Amino acid sequence: MPLRLLRLVLILALVISAPPSFEAMAQALGQGSAGLITDQQKVIQGLTAKTDDLEKKIQQDGDDDSSLVDIRLQLEDLSRAALTSALAFRPRLTEINNRIEVLGPPPAAGQPQEPDIVTGERQALASEKAEINAVVASAQNLSIRISGLIDKIGNMRSELFRNLLTKRYVLSDALSPQVFSDAQDEYANFYKAVSSWLSFAFKFKFQAILAATFVALGLALVLLVGGRRLFGRVFEADPSNEDPSYLSRLSVAFWSTLLPTLAVGAFLGSTIFFFNYYNVLRGDIGLFLNALATAIGVVFCVNRLTNAALSPRLPNWRLIPVETGPARWLVRLATAMAVVISANTFLSIINDKMGSPLSLTIARSFVATIVVGIILILMAMLRPFKARDGSWRPWPAWLRYLALALGLFTITAALLGFIGLALFVSLQVVVTGTALITAYIGFLSAQAIGEEGAFANTTVGRWLSTNSSYEDTALDQLGLVVSVAINLLIILVFLPLILLMWGFQPGDIQAWAYKLATGINIGSVTISVTGILSGIVVFVIGYFLTRWFQGWLDGSVMARGKVDTGVRNSIRLAVGYAGVALAALVGISAAGIDLSSLALVAGALSLGIGFGLQNVVSNFVSGLILLAERPFKVGDWIVAGDVSGTVRKISVRATEIETFQRQSVILPNSNLINNAVGNWTHRNKLGRVEIKVGVAYGSDVKQVHAILLEIARSHPLVLKNPEPFVLFSNFGAAALEFEIRVFLADIMNGSAVQNDIRFSVLEKFDDQHIEIPSTPRAVVETKHTKAWPTDDDKIEADFAEQELAKAEAAAEAKKQAKSGRKPRKPDPD
Repeated sequence: MPLRLLRLVLILALVISAPPSFEAMAQALGQGSAGLITDQQKVIQGLTAKTDDLEKKIQQDGDDDSSLVDIRLQLEDLSRAALTSALAFRPRLTEINNRIEVLGPPPAAGQPQEPDIVTGERQALASEKAEINAVVASAQNLSIRISGLIDKIGNMRSELFRNLLTKRYVLSDALSPQVFSDAQDEYANFYKAVSSWLSFAFKFKFQAILAATFVALGLALVLLVGGRRLFGRVFEADPSNEDPSYLSRLSVAFWSTLLPTLAVGAFLGSTIFFFNYYNVLRGDIGLFLNALATAIGVVFCVNRLTNAALSPRLPNWRLIPVETGPARWLVRLATAMAVVISANTFLSIINDKMGSPLSLTIARSFVATIVVGIILILMAMLRPFKARDGSWRPWPAWLRYLALALGLFTITAALLGFIGLALFVSLQVVVTGTALITAYIGFLSAQAIGEEGAFANTTVGRWLSTNSSYEDTALDQLGLVVSVAINLLIILVFLPLILLMWGFQPGDIQAWAYKLATGINIGSVTISVTGILSGIVVFVIGYFLTRWFQGWLDGSVMARGKVDTGVRNSIRLAVGYAGVALAALVGISAAGIDLSSLALVAGALSLGIGFGLQNVVSNFVSGLILLAERPFKVGDWIVAGDVSGTVRKISVRATEIETFQRQSVILPNSNLINNAVGNWTHRNKLGRVEIKVGVAYGSDVKQVHAILLEIARSHPLVLKNPEPFVLFSNFGAAALEFEIRVFLADIMNGSAVQNDIRFSVLEKFDDQHIEIPSTPRAVVETKHTKAWPTDDDKIEADFAEQELAKAEAAAEAKKQAKSGRKPRKPDPD
């Protein structure tokens, strides 16, 4: 109750102090919202009218699949526009809700009344919100209605496809003599249409035809000449290579099919484009020319694929180990099948445009499917392999029976009257089979290129190895990238082609591509390929900008400023980590990922830190401390426990130390923070080294001291200040012990100085006859073994003489045994 009274007092104070401001604000907000409501109502009315027109068009063009696809695309655009119209009120609704929350609920019964101006503003806001909700509801209802129409179109298209495959035609009319007269009339009409267009074009569009033809021919020449120069080694088989590798055969087969087909397609497409650009084509002639270009492209692709895979002229380059004669027949049969299907498709366009009788269409399709079925049976019956005994062997059983089944099925379906089904199967055998085989060869080629060391043996890999600084590891990684790129290329090229062959329209692929690019909803998560790619691109750009800024800051700014090497390394690492982190954040935002959704991940990460990531976090924080405090830097000589060496790299997790034996030791940063670390070159490289020397008892210690001091002072690397010092350190068990202590400007030269001083000590003591005692060693008698003989020839000669003597003795004993005489005993000594 006190809070309500306090709120009422504040509202009254505001009303008394500035009453016109509330009224002006309400009027301004109301006018702005009214204009927005009026505009969006007009937009929704226009969208509703367009939806009504499209709904009528669905009923009119319900038998045309391509028209239904176009209508669906337009409906999807209208649905997005309706949702956009509804979202236009979101900022205003947010303002209204916030204002209502500030005003609070109306006072209950028995409580003091609020000012009239507050009540009026609350009512105005509620009325405005109701109007906005009404417009939003109409937009949502329109979107729901459009979704229903889209579902209806999908059901209609499915029914059309089923009718196409299951409809049965009566063949008696199609095979009657009337068909021949209909075909003659059709040919006459087609000839008349083409001849009339040609006469018109040459009379009024001759210059445009010449220009379009020359431009298309020029583009064709550029593609042929340039493609042969750039990719000639890739898609042309080398006749001189008698034993090409499997990768070479795969690559030649794939690229010799894909690249020339794309070149021919580009030429045909550019020809049609320039003819349309110069207004040369008439409506019906444009359809005929497009159909003819498609037929030529299919026949060319099939012929190139079969020639590339079977290679009748170059047996060494064949992917399939068939004999030369069967290879030629397979190429001819496959090309003939493609010609039949392409001609049938071209004639179907002519029949549809010319309004041909149904019997003529059925007869044409019937003949085409029968021919395709016969060709498939001939391919299955072919014996392409030769055994070692010279006999011919057929295809593998599964492939032979599959081709026979497809051929018999096509012929049977055509004879039973299911022309649509037979034609569909024939088309898929030719076009889809060609696309799948080419794609499969491409996948095999990409897999072979991605194997270890394979890319370096290709033409491109050898060229890069010769003309660049790429090593084998870099070339192998580049081969993986090329393998992934080829796989993506195959998917982007062949997947839409196969979908088109299976009855889908270009509009279907366009709609799927749009959904894939804008986002796919899986539960509450939206996956957008475009967003993900954008995020990756932004991160890569940020990463390379960070690396460039690191190099510029280190090499240009800090190097010119004579900044210490350790400071440069710390700054460079800090800039690198900050830049990569910033690039990652910007990339995540560009990908459309809400950073607030990562709070759960952060919570799980903190829980993981509490259980199993203590060491990781400890090393990370220790690395930051090392970079900030810099107890040692890159290039310092440190001693950490049993490890002694030079610091090579300091990262946020560990520090790399290179010992004097050139061994790299990776020490976690927490060990360097929590334990004692000795740094010989922390502030400077000044240091002291000691050399211990022992002399025999009875030597003149004063003379020894003077000699050692003179040796230390005479070395060029020993500092004069602090001056060297010789310590008489101990009376040892076997010697009088001295210690030479010298200071060096660079402690890294300590080993060389110690080595020089020891040589000098030996020389001086030898001149002054000062003895350095040594501990007696036990005398060990070495046991001399008998040396191996070195004259191998003599050993072999002695062995041969012994064997010869044994053989002669055995022969003499055998001879005496045959004569019956006893061997004579040797004379006693």
